[in-house]
Amino acid sequence: MAQKLWEKNVQVDHEVDVFTVGKDREMDLYLAKYDVLGSMAHITMLESIGLLSKEELDVLLAELRKIYAIADKGEFVIEDGIEDVHSQVELMLTRRLGDMGKKIHSGRSRNDQVLLDLKLFTRARIQELAHLAKDLFEVLIAQSERYKSVLLPGYTHLQIAMPSSFGLWFGAYAESLVDDMRLLQAAYKICNRNPLGSAAGYGSSFPLNRQMTTDLLGFDSLDYNVVYAQMGRGKMERTVAFAMAGIAGTLSKLAFDACMFNSQNFGFIKLPPQFTTGSSIMPHKKNPDVFELTRAKCNKIQGLPNQITLICNNLPSGYFRDLQIIKEVFLPAFDELADCLRMVTHMMREVQVNEHILDDDKYALLFSVEEVNRRVVEGVPFRDAYKQVGLEIEAGKFVARKEVHHTHEGSIGNLCNDRIADMMREVMASFSFERMNEAEKQLIHG
Repeated sequence: MAQKLWEKNVQVDHEVDVFTVGKDREMDLYLAKYDVLGSMAHITMLESIGLLSKEELDVLLAELRKIYAIADKGEFVIEDGIEDVHSQVELMLTRRLGDMGKKIHSGRSRNDQVLLDLKLFTRARIQELAHLAKDLFEVLIAQSERYKSVLLPGYTHLQIAMPSSFGLWFGAYAESLVDDMRLLQAAYKICNRNPLGSAAGYGSSFPLNRQMTTDLLGFDSLDYNVVYAQMGRGKMERTVAFAMAGIAGTLSKLAFDACMFNSQNFGFIKLPPQFTTGSSIMPHKKNPDVFELTRAKCNKIQGLPNQITLICNNLPSGYFRDLQIIKEVFLPAFDELADCLRMVTHMMREVQVNEHILDDDKYALLFSVEEVNRRVVEGVPFRDAYKQVGLEIEAGKFVARKEVHHTHEGSIGNLCNDRIADMMREVMASFSFERMNEAEKQLIHG
């Protein structure tokens, strides 16, 4: 068994080792290339304060770039007996460079190292989620415009209520994503602050230049107070999880609508056969499994903030091993949400719309409010018009005029999709991913 970075003369009991390491080696594979990025910035700073020579820095950076390329291709491996990604990177360096490889840890603790890795990983995945949400948004807006004149029933209490439209339906989920992106942007701002240099949570006696590593990694600013930097472990993940849960909530609701509207009892939309699955005994079945699985996965993601809260809720300041467990629920959630966004985008692009839903007279009562309002415009007091139409309905004498004349902002006749699109452009621009991307590019390519 390989010795760990923190071991001295006594090796830890094997069962204790297995229990404490847990799934950390597996989870650390998510963080491998970000651990290398952080080390590149850290040693560049160490050279500036005299803890590495220029020659040592050049050699170390060259070797770290090779390791980064391995990790970027998904070929990074944490070997048996190696505790975590930090140990593996240091081992790879010392194998190639000898004692020089051991110098990269000066002025760092694994505590601020993993904090940094988590932030670099998370902000990259936030960027991915934001772009995937934008892709879905654009499909929804396009479909809203395409079908803006096609009416469908609107419901309250699952009872037919008033006329809606596919323009409203698609557009509603588009605007929901705008607010989801606002929350994601706030989470990104909290994530995109540099904890490196906080060490174990109490700083270092080395004269570290924390602003330099902040700039090298493209962070907006530092987590200034070193105790708070450590307190941010768990808090950052919980905050980002709330933003992910917001997106998941939008997708889950859309998935429920799609499953319901696709059923024969509704018949509002139809999924192309290649996007459905069948039954082993019922030859007619075309099941909306993609939407059902999306609903389940997204409902699971909506529980993520609570899981993280329960893990770290009653911890005082300082580092505790409890925080390790957050990785297991947090890191894989990005892949799951990204997959859901991709699939829903694909399904919404290909969905087929029934353009003659309201030809069926069972939906005639949808137009009762339109008739009340028409009479009010002609001078009948609202309460009187309401009563007149109500009595006609009860007597079976109501005749629907299947027309709508909605002109106010956000209604069937005035969707305001251009303004919703402007809001999305504004919030996407405010992420300012360019600084992060350029900084990382400089580190990787020199």
